[in-house]
Amino acid sequence: DTLVQWIWGGFSVDNATLTRFFAFHFLFPFVLAAMTMIHLLFLHETGSNNPLGLNSDADKISFHPYFSYKDLLGFAAVLFTLVSLALFAPNLLGDPDNFTPANPLVTPLHIKPEWYFLFAYA
Repeated sequence: DTLVQWIWGGFSVDNATLTRFFAFHFLFPFVLAAMTMIHLLFLHETGSNNPLGLNSDADKISFHPYFSYKDLLGFAAVLFTLVSLALFAPNLLGDPDNFTPANPLVTPLHIKPEWYFLFAYA
């Protein structure tokens, strides 16, 4: 009960609860990215675990330039595709209902939320 009151910021869900959860949802990706970077730093410093106990130094290749150039090429391809879609065909991935002219005097017969809100749609 004390833990629930501490998380809620009071005896019920209120403005303090929303503020805490908004702050948590904003900060959590940054914390996750920092933990990932720390993990990669430790992995780079100590190396991976070798459960077989065999010497695998002959099989290793350096990360740069081989993998970094491959990752750079993949990033450039994705960025080129995204920029091409945004500049040359911006309406290609849009919802067809967004192109019908709006009539402020008539409410649509069927209003349906976006796909990510459909779970809450009754």
